[in-house]
Amino acid sequence: MPTYDYKCTKCGYLFEQFQQMTEKPLENCPLCKGKLKRLIGAGAGPIFKGSGFYQTDYKSKPKVDSSQIKDSKAEKK
Repeated sequence: MPTYDYKCTKCGYLFEQFQQMTEKPLENCPLCKGKLKRLIGAGAGPIFKGSGFYQTDYKSKPKVDSSQIKDSKAEKK
């Protein structure tokens, strides 16, 4: 269920309300019974959990030329 932000136009009370998307918006302030305005929210952003998210999951590995691999093996012998 989404969270909607509301602000009273009379007393300025600001609060959040969990509602289904199909429910009608609230109309009256719970404190002063004034008119409410539903605010546009930013929504939830991505949540990154764990360490090294970029390095371990999506970072591309450096490309190595095959000639460099042969040269480094020859140097070790």
